[in-house]
Amino acid sequence: MTKNELLHDYHFADEPVTGGGARVLAPWKMLIVDDEKDVHDITVLALRDFHHEGRELHYFHAYRGAEAVEIMRAHPDIAVILMDVVMEGESDGLDAINRIRKELGNHMVRIVLRTGQPGQAPEREVITRYDINDYKEKSELTRSKLYTSVYTNLKHYNDLQKIEAHRQEIAQVLAATVRIFEKTDPYELAQAVLEEMYHLVSGIEHGAATVECHGIAACGVGGSAPPLTLAGLGRHVTIPGSVLEDARLRAEVEALQGQTCSVGEDYCAFSLVTHNNIGTVFYLSGLPTVRQSAGQIMDLFCHNVRIALENTRLNQEIRKTEHELVYMLSEAIEKRSRETGNHVRRVAEYSQLLGRLSGLSEPESRVLLVAAPLHDAGKIAIPDAILNKPGRHTEDETVIMRTHAEIGGRMFEGHELPVFHAAAIIANEHHERWDGKGYPRGLVGEQAHIYGRITALADVFDALGSARCYKSAWPLDKTLKLLTEERGKQFDPRLIDLFLGNLGAFLEIRDRLQDAQEEPAAAT
Repeated sequence: MTKNELLHDYHFADEPVTGGGARVLAPWKMLIVDDEKDVHDITVLALRDFHHEGRELHYFHAYRGAEAVEIMRAHPDIAVILMDVVMEGESDGLDAINRIRKELGNHMVRIVLRTGQPGQAPEREVITRYDINDYKEKSELTRSKLYTSVYTNLKHYNDLQKIEAHRQEIAQVLAATVRIFEKTDPYELAQAVLEEMYHLVSGIEHGAATVECHGIAACGVGGSAPPLTLAGLGRHVTIPGSVLEDARLRAEVEALQGQTCSVGEDYCAFSLVTHNNIGTVFYLSGLPTVRQSAGQIMDLFCHNVRIALENTRLNQEIRKTEHELVYMLSEAIEKRSRETGNHVRRVAEYSQLLGRLSGLSEPESRVLLVAAPLHDAGKIAIPDAILNKPGRHTEDETVIMRTHAEIGGRMFEGHELPVFHAAAIIANEHHERWDGKGYPRGLVGEQAHIYGRITALADVFDALGSARCYKSAWPLDKTLKLLTEERGKQFDPRLIDLFLGNLGAFLEIRDRLQDAQEEPAAAT
């Protein structure tokens, strides 16, 4: 087919001149694959006034199938390919299509097969074997039919792009939801929500830094008392739980109360009302970009955040109830042995703090907080005459008294809950010694679990500083002297170093939780 024959059905009008100032959209990308340069020229000429959704065409040119594959490798966002069949070889075009679909994995690009020799590639056979989207013989491809074919395939490509973008957005929201549902602490949850909002609304990949963005999460908005901060980003970073003092920021946050979701050019916000009608607002400003679909994304994310916040509240209530039940049981046991009521609470907080300092994860440290008070649960089986004897125990009484460790361990064995599993370890091992001279099993060094070694130190420190039926409270300097002497003997030397190096934090717990009838232990 000659150039004149190709031009026969094309009648071109002068392209209109458009005024300036209009927004220039990125052009659609189209690849023309044909071994005849005239075909490239005529195709470009035929489509010179083509527009779809305000976007022009940008052309890529290939004269062999292998060249087309490499162009697609470099530009996978090409929307339409006009592919000749016979070039270097009789199936050069079909081979290129096969590689684009299978080797490159590009199933988005729309491929229009154009052939001047239909016998070389029969339509029915080609449509069945190859993933193509349109089949045209060059002899029938007039200007209007070419225009229609390109327009239709561009529309299909655009629709597929929108579907894929929507699928990716939903996947991003689901991934963000999974990440926030992993948070059980309300402050950590609020911080995660702000960070996920940034990435979802801006379209910036998760894990990238929140550049030039400022955010605040506040609860109690709209109430009689000032709002409290839950989390912050940028210049709004603050201490979680502190009062929101900034008057201007407070006014901005309170103005957002009741707005389910609001998205602007550089900001995003939404508010929630919790079960007790306390408002919570999440607010980001100074966003570098805001994706077009941010409103729809935030509507879905907001719903999931509401569920996550409610789950966190319920988990907190369950955890609080769990703690109180453990304390009630532990204190009942301690009171039976006429020991101080807050002993178990102090041992719990000492153990949690020492766990954090020793490198345990936050979940493990929280388990210690709940399980440590149960260290002497086995005393419930010890007779009162032995348990509350004011003088020294006889040898036989000592044997009976020491059984409380194994009894306590057996009480919690076989339970799947992490707290009971930890309680079994602690009850059974908090009288073991670093040098192996403890009981009930004579474990040496790290043979005893870290939970048991931590609780052993916490228990002895508090017991020495508290009055018992058989002794008076020791002054602090005497207690510290003993702990230092027992470093590497009774106690794990690393834990002793951590304890002494952070003594102020432990004394703060001691003084905050002192028993009502006690004065603070003497410092010297």
